[in-house]
Amino acid sequence: MDRPRLDELARYDREHFWHPFTQMAEYEPLIIERAQGCTLYDVDGRSYLDGVASLWCNVHGHRHPQLDAALRAQLDRVAHTTALGASNVPAIELARRLAEIAPAGLTHTFFSDSGATAVEVALKLAFQYWRQRRDPRPEKTCYVALGDAYHGDTLGAVSVGGVARFHAMFEPLLFETFRLPSPQIYRSPAGVSADEACAHYLAQAEELLSREHRRIAALVVEPLLQCAAGMIAHPAGYLRGLRELTRRYDVLLIADEVAVGFGRTGRMFACNHEQVVPDLLCLGKGITGGYLPLAATLAGDEIWQAFLGRYEESRQFYHGHTYCGNPLGAAVALASLDVFRDERVIENLPAKAARLREHCSRLAQHPHVGDVRGLGLAWGIELVRDKSTRQAYDWSERRGQLACLEARKQGVLLRPLGNVLVVFPPLAIALDEIDRIMAAVERGIDAATR
Repeated sequence: MDRPRLDELARYDREHFWHPFTQMAEYEPLIIERAQGCTLYDVDGRSYLDGVASLWCNVHGHRHPQLDAALRAQLDRVAHTTALGASNVPAIELARRLAEIAPAGLTHTFFSDSGATAVEVALKLAFQYWRQRRDPRPEKTCYVALGDAYHGDTLGAVSVGGVARFHAMFEPLLFETFRLPSPQIYRSPAGVSADEACAHYLAQAEELLSREHRRIAALVVEPLLQCAAGMIAHPAGYLRGLRELTRRYDVLLIADEVAVGFGRTGRMFACNHEQVVPDLLCLGKGITGGYLPLAATLAGDEIWQAFLGRYEESRQFYHGHTYCGNPLGAAVALASLDVFRDERVIENLPAKAARLREHCSRLAQHPHVGDVRGLGLAWGIELVRDKSTRQAYDWSERRGQLACLEARKQGVLLRPLGNVLVVFPPLAIALDEIDRIMAAVERGIDAATR
């Protein structure tokens, strides 16, 4: 079959490919044809630095030789086999490797195929756990999540999500969730200083848990950074405080590290920063270095034991996906962990994180930058109409989108979250590439806020 012409590709893209989170009536095609390192190339030959790691999942750059080789080698063995009552070598090895590097005690992995499904698995595991443990607590049917939380787009994940623009349409379909305020510092309540923020937000969490803990199965949190909420950075100690409170009130803690896991915050997992071990850990995005859909939900032995028994007791986890533990995804995930080790990825991050932080600190002086916030190689730059009053631009003005369109003209691909510019490059990014990304960000801000 002959390959379509470029104008045909663009037309087919508009007419047949329904893009996520995209108004197709206004969509202008950007068609990526190939990539190398941290650079993407479109069908017209234009190059773009990948400033958002291809939606926060590309870790080691594109076309990494070690990952390419692992994928090709597995293709010579088997591409897919079911995990229902059977197994495969790469998935077994990956489950063992994850048990070795995860927070201590999280030794059992349930594989799925996206971050949302990893969260969905955790929610269902928590629900079933309370019914099957030695002293059942079937009244525990509710969940706690943060304001502006984003945990994916399946209905369970949306139920614990809190981004109204994404989720309001589906409210009649969702289950009950208690909502805690997002623990942000830039827009904290009047009279609450940055030093007081952690204690203030934890007090609100304790009030809710003390009142409703008998009904609550689990509290779900994105550790340290709420990424899709606009890169909201939590005050230091907040995650540790939630862990202590959930233990005190007998509530499970689900850590959604889909976006912040695998080195993004400067540690392998964000929970490591505050020595927190959640009851359930959700992983996705960077698990395969951005190569293939794969996700994982890790649990400790107490939860695992609640699902063991005789066949006729029906205690097994009644949940599964066709591609659970897919051998291709598992093989490339194993290769990604090898690259972390062999190239000392985590050890090399501090210099890159410092360079990105320096640029963000400089941009904080811009008259229309209200706040910069982030950690490691994950930063958000919030644009405001009035810096002194923190007055936001109306979302319909698309200031963030305008800034990203200008950055694209400068050869940098970004995607905003409303008025927040997100800088989320591959961990393999070079220092001079960080400089180029941030120069384009600055040009974009100037263009969008004139």
